[in-house]
Amino acid sequence: MADLYQQIVLASRPTGAPVAENFRLESGQMPVPADGEVLVRARYLSLDPYMRGRMSTSKSYARPVEIGEPMEGETVAEVVESRHPDYRPGNLVQARSGWRTHAAISVEGLRRIDPALAPITTVLGVLGMPGFTAYSGMKVIGQPKPGETVVVAAASGPVGSLVGQLARLAGARVVGIAGGAEKCAYVRDVLAFDAVVDHRSEGLAEKLAKACPNGIDVYFENVGGPIWQAVLPLLNRFARVPVCGVIAHYNGAGGGERDQLPITMLEIVRRSLLVRGFINVEFVEEHYDAFLREIGPRVRSGDISYREDIVDGLEKAPEAFIGMLAGRNFGKALVRLS
Repeated sequence: MADLYQQIVLASRPTGAPVAENFRLESGQMPVPADGEVLVRARYLSLDPYMRGRMSTSKSYARPVEIGEPMEGETVAEVVESRHPDYRPGNLVQARSGWRTHAAISVEGLRRIDPALAPITTVLGVLGMPGFTAYSGMKVIGQPKPGETVVVAAASGPVGSLVGQLARLAGARVVGIAGGAEKCAYVRDVLAFDAVVDHRSEGLAEKLAKACPNGIDVYFENVGGPIWQAVLPLLNRFARVPVCGVIAHYNGAGGGERDQLPITMLEIVRRSLLVRGFINVEFVEEHYDAFLREIGPRVRSGDISYREDIVDGLEKAPEAFIGMLAGRNFGKALVRLS
């Protein structure tokens, strides 16, 4: 088995929520790096909501994964063989090597990892793409001010948890929306949000209104669906809405919800709302270095909290991914590869 590697490929495109049959575990001969490439062994695989979009052929900002191709994903990986002068065996890197135990890849896009700076898993979470999504969305679009009210859904997750902590550091009042008593307690007691609302309980709209007596100045949107319906009436004039995702709709709009587009468009005009969708890579060149300088020391000192949800074994990735889309993870979803 030493000369074999494993990968999980897209076996079929899901209709609605992904199921186990949409994935297939394969084994093959160990890839051989070409000149200028490195062979890496993945140690941790990141599971993220955007991957659901890659399973579909719908028009998007990136091409879909083809049937039979390995699922796309970012990893913490170790170089085991190098045919590039800048890398040698043992180097730890952040790579887009996908749902694979090993991959022969170009060094373009690799980012070195210094394990002395922070736990290596943080480059896939609070100090990686999710963290930068929170940072750039708030810095460029949300721009919270002292005394304002900031609301974020999925508040216990890797993006929402940092959004709220950044808002708190800016002097804003922070209200989180999370699912279940355990996650709500974490948001309130560990992340120190000013208030938290359980979206699984009855009366979401009424409870959110009570938690936001002065309305909402910034709503960081990463869920959509009924949560957006509860938020929209509370948005103040000139409120800002960074939109990084709408996970409630990734498996198809459905659900019998009434069409929110007409009233949303009316309120955008009536209250001069700023609603901007964004992909974090838009801001990398201008803001990524500042993100690491500002957030890295706070993570190392413990001023910023984060949580990870880790499962073991590549074969567990589909089940963990399906669970993440359903909100069953608690913290940044990762797969540890042996």
